Amino acid sequence: MQKAQQKKINVLALYAGFQTGKISRRITPIRFQLDSGDVHHIRKIRRTYTDRVGSTRHIHFVLETKGHRFFDIVYDSEEMLWYMVVELEEELFFNE
Repeated sequence: MQKAQQKKINVLALYAGFQTGKISRRITPIRFQLDSGDVHHIRKIRRTYTDRVGSTRHIHFVLETKGHRFFDIVYDSEEMLWYMVVELEEELFFNE
């Protein structure tokens, strides 16, 4: 079952000024830490999308961790903060 959490998280991310062969995104999360202390290393970014919330832009990252768990995390560009939106179930990815 999915449960929206909207908790602040710590994220180690790469911010790129230009693209190279290995860097294709302007913001690339590498790992994140929950307030419980659990650290999740990112294996793959499955999807990114943006949405507007008032005057700010939220950049969502749907991630697969090295522990084969799936999360939707979001970067709030106005507050410059990261949030964990929801942990997703693997079955939602339908053999991508």
